Amino acid sequence: QVQLVESGGGLVQAGGSLRLSCAASGSILDINFMRWFRQAPGKQRELVAAISSGGSTNYGDSVKGRFTISRDNAKKTVHLQMNSLKPEDTAVYYCNADLASSSRTFYPYWGQGTQVTVSS
Repeated sequence: QVQLVESGGGLVQAGGSLRLSCAASGSILDINFMRWFRQAPGKQRELVAAISSGGSTNYGDSVKGRFTISRDNAKKTVHLQMNSLKPEDTAVYYCNADLASSSRTFYPYWGQGTQVTVSS
């Protein structure tokens, strides 16, 4: 069974840092894009950052210059280093990845989410 498991969320003061991690497990043949999304109460889920299998990255405008996405293909993990956190970064953060398991077809998978709370 393929799954994504996030870790690293928590409570931090404004200006602080957190590092989120997401590990893919199960029968995985290949991983294409890996992404982090977030959803704040009453708001739509938004893309925070994405990284291709080759390491190309892109970021949402609100996090550029503060967040860094990285991945380790051998360990099937993706990380999100979050610096200079602001109260408006408070949200549930979700890991998302395009995974190929039993076939060569890629499907999107989601983690269960991890809460990040930034206090002012």
